[in-house]
Amino acid sequence: MSKTAAVLGASGGIGTAVAERLAASGWSLYLHYNSSCDSASTLEKRLTETYPDQRFIAVKSDFAAPDGGDRLAAATGDIQAVVSCAGQGMTKLLSDTDMDDLDALWRVHVANPMRYIGLVSEKLRRHPVSRVVMIGSIWGDTGAAGEVAYSAVKGAVHAFVKAYAKEAAASNVLVNAVSPGWIETSMNSHLDEEERRMAFGEIPLMRPGSPEEVAGTVDFLLSEQSRYITGEIIKVNGGWYI
Repeated sequence: MSKTAAVLGASGGIGTAVAERLAASGWSLYLHYNSSCDSASTLEKRLTETYPDQRFIAVKSDFAAPDGGDRLAAATGDIQAVVSCAGQGMTKLLSDTDMDDLDALWRVHVANPMRYIGLVSEKLRRHPVSRVVMIGSIWGDTGAAGEVAYSAVKGAVHAFVKAYAKEAAASNVLVNAVSPGWIETSMNSHLDEEERRMAFGEIPLMRPGSPEEVAGTVDFLLSEQSRYITGEIIKVNGGWYI
């Protein structure tokens, strides 16, 4: 049977890997993006050519805007799963963080994904089992100096998963999160080799993770093998935080 998911933030490093993995598992996809039109269009074209029996639709919506979730929901048809990879990094001391920073982080990571999920929840409930997967962060688990605001919104993502899992369970909507550690994406490209070496020395597996390793966990959470898992925050961090 046809199955369709929405991947929020599909043009980012983790979002693209998730879209590619889910497409390989037979999912048709709504590919949400904001400013990376070329990346989203290229992804849509590549997946359409590779999996001609599935549908791939790139949809633009600015999640930094108050109505980002509403706009995306209006463009979404029937779906069975939502994977929220939407996000943006921010490294600042709290004393240097202003309200514009806080508003943007809250909207992109928390408010608009939550709003979107609320708006499409009726569509999710139409299916015998549906799924929501959020991409959290190791900093939502343990916090990070210099990334206090980012840690706070990722902590809110984790709290949302635990609460919504209880609320949606009666409708057989399974709600979980993947909490990555250091993943090799552009978000970490500003760090120099010495900073990378020091960080890897703190990770028991002594290496960064890949977007594909995060995507594999998402794929599992959208599979039949995960039917009795909800409200969980699955760490994909190489043992960095246990």
